[in-house]
Amino acid sequence: MKDFITYDKEMYLFDLDNIIFPKRDYLVQVYYLFGSFYEFTEGKATANEIAQFMSKIYDHHGEEHVFGATKIMFDIDDKYEENFNRLLANAQLPMKLEVIPHFNELLLNLTENNKKIAILTKGNPIEQLNKIRFIDWESINLKKETLKIYFVDELEFRSLDPIEFIATEHGMESNQINYINQL
Repeated sequence: MKDFITYDKEMYLFDLDNIIFPKRDYLVQVYYLFGSFYEFTEGKATANEIAQFMSKIYDHHGEEHVFGATKIMFDIDDKYEENFNRLLANAQLPMKLEVIPHFNELLLNLTENNKKIAILTKGNPIEQLNKIRFIDWESINLKKETLKIYFVDELEFRSLDPIEFIATEHGMESNQINYINQL
């Protein structure tokens, strides 16, 4: 990540998923929690099998196919989809989310160069905030309380261009912002 960042902008915006931490790390924990919930509710010893199956579906077919395939494979009633979606948004993760290697060094370089840093993330704002709660902030040289967080979906819902909005809020031109949302 650090190799493609130039320090010629005033502000650096980072997405969460696969930029600050691997999204898969969050999802695997949610899959395990869902499997445990289903096992407890239905009395079937399937938590690990469900979690492993969901992870494989995610890896090979994508997140959007996970519940549907799991429902078919384990004969799960449709009523559990709501529970699964609630867990995606509000899961109490058993483990912290570790940042992607080199992210700490990048943040340190940006702060040493007096650059503004914020998060601009796409997706369900409730889920994204939940992810932020579980990032291991102590492992990086930045306190989460100092980060301003913006939500693409929320700004676009209000018919605002996220980059333009943030630039205006910080009194700069949009070309002074570098948005890192994919590697």
